[in-house]
Amino acid sequence: MSTRKKLSAQSPWVEVATTAGDWKVLDPDLLLQMFAQTLWVRSFEEYVLELAAEGLVHGPAHSSIGQEGGAIGSILPLRSDDYVNGSHRGHHQFLAKAFGHVIEPKSGTLPEITEDVRTVLRRTLAEICGLADGYCRGRGGSMHLQWSEAGAMGTNAIVGGGVPQAAGFAWNMAHSGSDAVSVTYFGDGAVNIGSVLETFNLAAAWRLPLCFFIENNQYAVSTPLAKSTAEPRLSGRGLGFNIPSWRVDGMDTLAVHTAMTEAVEHMRAGKGPTIIEADLYRFFHQNGPYPGSAFGYRDKAEEALWRKRDPLAQLRKQVVARGLVTPEEADAAAAEIGAVMREIGNGFFEPVVGGKPGERRVIPSLWPDVSFVDVDIRGDLSELDGSRYEEADTFSGELGERRFIDVVSDVMARRMETDDRIVVMGEDVDGLKGGTNGATRRPLELFPDRVLGTPISENAFAGLGGGMALDGRFRPVVEFMYADFMWVAADQLFNQVAKARHMFGGHSAVPFVLRSKLAAGTGYGSQHSMDPAGVLTSAPGLRVVAPSNPFDYVGLMNTALACDDPVVVLEHVDLYSSRGTGPANDLDYRLPVGKAAVRRQGDDLTVISYLSMVGHCLDALDRVPEISADLIDLRWLDRASLDWDTITASVQKTNRVLIVEQGAVGTSYGGWLADEIQRRLFDWLDAPIERVHGAEASPSISKVLERAAIARTEEVVTALRTLVS
Repeated sequence: MSTRKKLSAQSPWVEVATTAGDWKVLDPDLLLQMFAQTLWVRSFEEYVLELAAEGLVHGPAHSSIGQEGGAIGSILPLRSDDYVNGSHRGHHQFLAKAFGHVIEPKSGTLPEITEDVRTVLRRTLAEICGLADGYCRGRGGSMHLQWSEAGAMGTNAIVGGGVPQAAGFAWNMAHSGSDAVSVTYFGDGAVNIGSVLETFNLAAAWRLPLCFFIENNQYAVSTPLAKSTAEPRLSGRGLGFNIPSWRVDGMDTLAVHTAMTEAVEHMRAGKGPTIIEADLYRFFHQNGPYPGSAFGYRDKAEEALWRKRDPLAQLRKQVVARGLVTPEEADAAAAEIGAVMREIGNGFFEPVVGGKPGERRVIPSLWPDVSFVDVDIRGDLSELDGSRYEEADTFSGELGERRFIDVVSDVMARRMETDDRIVVMGEDVDGLKGGTNGATRRPLELFPDRVLGTPISENAFAGLGGGMALDGRFRPVVEFMYADFMWVAADQLFNQVAKARHMFGGHSAVPFVLRSKLAAGTGYGSQHSMDPAGVLTSAPGLRVVAPSNPFDYVGLMNTALACDDPVVVLEHVDLYSSRGTGPANDLDYRLPVGKAAVRRQGDDLTVISYLSMVGHCLDALDRVPEISADLIDLRWLDRASLDWDTITASVQKTNRVLIVEQGAVGTSYGGWLADEIQRRLFDWLDAPIERVHGAEASPSISKVLERAAIARTEEVVTALRTLVS
């Protein structure tokens, strides 16, 4: 007969509520702070909705009116060196964090709207309106607000997209001798996002000082919570990850403050992550100045019940009841902040000449200059000034025959020896005596505490690495076991890491390196065999390198690790066991960004390739000696780093081009490159650009079908002989 034993969660799950007695003993200065900041945020948001109604906010205006209690209550216990990030609905959190950075409290009186506070209000409004004086210079708008000096690390338009990055901030804090904490804000909709749940697990496993703050405003756009989850008490998710969790009335600013104070104490003591669920309500629709009832998914009676619990009204009642502010002083404070917002707005807008009465427009001189559109997609590489660049044929050190995978391991260990900011992470990198191929063998021997084996959660650990890089105290090296896994983590790689510098106004360096292997030809099938170069290089912000030999790998990896841009380093599994010329012991040189290598010279044809296909091209040219060709090994593949000088000089000499790659035609890198060469160098071409690439299908498991799906030496030989004929 089976037995039954009742189980219980290891972590506590509590609901916090306040009493009248709590309000009576609350520190009066803290109560005044709560009231003033809530009033300022409310007035700001109401003014934004006025502008949105006038058509003066380009794009969405996700107001937080009604939800201020969660933001003010949770951020007041934080310091400037504590970090927050948030969602598309993040004006209130951003402002609360910025106010906390600039306010100078005065005992016994409401905080003043100082010049610093005015600056916060002006620059935040400017950003929401897309103006040059905004914190992100007009690029972020309502959904991408960042002021890192204040610890406001960026709001995010991808639901749940910022959560893994907050784990990166927390990792840096925990490993830099600080007791600071990280708080990530997201809504009830994001609780069902995979990256959020992945980050719950990762933060708990690594005991990171990260608070997951759930703003449960009851609706994901128009979908009520009851339709999207069977357990509407969202803080209950924490129990499955052994994370202490608090549930609290988010309309009660003091209750939120109490819960956050307890959570911060837990995290500063090194006890790991926390979850706070604030049950609250947005008074308006997902976007714009109309209530949800106007769109039919809420009714007016429901909205009226929630408005009776307005956090601003509750705070006003308390400061008046305590005798800290008279009703007249409260009204005067509301009038003052309203006047400040109108004054700021009047500095942004002017009447439309010949327009309707009262019609306004942005003063043209306040817009960003259109020449700014592509500035700061990536950095200027000034961090590489003073580099010692070497090439194999002029190398100042000793060369020898090296196995490719050994230099992969050795150069990473060498850089970890000289730069204690470098941290390696990925699946199995801390096991198997150096990962699945031995790439982390030497780092693991020398620096085991900085080689982090991760859960199988690519979105979480890639985003964690992105957060580490944005913070800047550490330099993450993320490994994806196979390049196809980039698509599992596509949000973090393409939407977050690649766009961060530009999106946040060019202020944010992103020193992030991603290593990933290509495994076509190894029998691992369609989901482990792709060449991602064609897709990666379509993403502005990413630099992409493709080493073809041991010497180049060392120089290119050293440059990638010194660069303040995100760099993807592609490695072909065929090269790992190969041998070639490499440094015997000097692992400190670099190869310059944007410099290709000419592996063979000739007059008949320009052959362009990268990675393992460079070797196949050399073999093919040996088999077709009647063709004399330049063979260009690109090394750098991204648009900004491509060596057009070398390509142009060769094409002007040979007047014919063959582009060679291994992967499928559908994700082809050569398709883009052929188009660009044709556009730039059409007058020098005597024939159409020819290409070698794989089939349309992804490689299959069957050995013969896999071989048919990819290009190797034989396909290059066929192309060369066709050119001869």
